[in-house]
Amino acid sequence: MSKARERCSLGGALVALIACAGAALGAMPMAPVNNLPNPYEANDHWFKLPDGRQWGSTAGVAIAPDGKSVWAVDRCGGNGCVGSKLNPIMKFDANGNLVAQWGAGQFAFPHGIFVDKDENVWVTDSVLAGERGRGALAMGLGQTVKKFDRSGKLLMTLGTSGVSGKDATHFNAPSDVAVAANGDIFVADGHASGTNERIVRFDRSGKYIKEWGHPGSGPGAFSTTHGIEIDSRGRIFVANRDNNRIDIFDADGKLLDSWEQFSRPAGIGFNQAGQMVVCDSESGSVSETHQDWTRGIRVGTVADGKVQYLIPDPAKDATGTSAAEGCAIDKDGVIYGAEVGPKRMMRYVMKK
Repeated sequence: MSKARERCSLGGALVALIACAGAALGAMPMAPVNNLPNPYEANDHWFKLPDGRQWGSTAGVAIAPDGKSVWAVDRCGGNGCVGSKLNPIMKFDANGNLVAQWGAGQFAFPHGIFVDKDENVWVTDSVLAGERGRGALAMGLGQTVKKFDRSGKLLMTLGTSGVSGKDATHFNAPSDVAVAANGDIFVADGHASGTNERIVRFDRSGKYIKEWGHPGSGPGAFSTTHGIEIDSRGRIFVANRDNNRIDIFDADGKLLDSWEQFSRPAGIGFNQAGQMVVCDSESGSVSETHQDWTRGIRVGTVADGKVQYLIPDPAKDATGTSAAEGCAIDKDGVIYGAEVGPKRMMRYVMKK
C-alpha cells in the first residue's frame, strides 16, 4: 500500500480527511528525505581506462553474475556515439581492470544497460531531441534494445533501427531494459516530452506480449521512464523521474505501490542481499518541484522501501544534471554511480 493510500485508510479524523483530499489532488508532496547518514567513501579513479581515453557521459552501470565485475556504458568519450570509433561497452574486473570492450559503430545514444544471469548484455539505444543522437536515424541507428553475449556478439534486436514509433516493433527513446527470471523482457520506452512513456513486455524470444502506461502524472502515468529493475519477487520497479516517484507493478502492469522517499529517481539497482540503490541527478539543480531534496544516491532495502543512507552529490552548486543517473550495487554492498553531467564513474565503499 502506498503512503497516501495508507493515510487514507485511517479514516475518521480531520487530519486523515485532509490527507486523503491532498492525496487525491496530488497536492501533498512528501517531505524531503535528506537527514540520513553517509557512511561511504568515494573513489573516482578506481576504473583503469585504456591509455589516452577519458570517461564521457557514463549513462549506465550493471553488475555481472559473479556479483563483483562491472559492466559500464560510456557515450564514446562525449555525450553520444554517432561517428565515433570508440567502444561504448566496457567490462571491468573486481580490481577495476578493463577486461573487455566492444560496440563501436553500433550505437547512437546508449542509455541503459542490464546484464542477465547468463551474462548476456542488454543495452538501450535512444535518439532524443537536440544533440543527443543527432544524425543517427539517417544512419540507421537508434531506437532499439540490443542483446549481446559477453564477447559482443549481437543476439537479438528489439525495435527497428533508425525508425521511431509506438507499436510492437518500434520504440521512441527507450531508456532502460530488465529481464525477469523467466526470460521475459521489460523495456522502459520513453524519455521526456514527446516520447512514448510506456512499459513494453516481450517474451524471451522477443515476441510482443503487452504494454502499459501513457504520458502524464497520475497513477499509472509516466513522465520520463528513466530506469527499470525487477526484484526477486518479480515486481517491476520503474524510475518515473519527472513524476518524482518509483512506481511498482506486477508483470501484467497492475500498479502495486508508488514510493516517493527515494526522491527524483533516474536509476535503480538491486543486489542479491536485498539492498537497493536509487540515484537522483536532478533534485535541486534541474527540478523546480524538488528544490528542497538533496541530490545523490539513496540506499535502502527492496522489501519495504526503507531508506537508510544518502550519498550526496559533491557538486552542491551544480546548475544542471549532476551526480549519478545510473547506479548499481554489488553483492558486498559496493556502489557504482554513472555520471552523465560530470562525465565520470564513481565507486563508493562503506567506511571501515
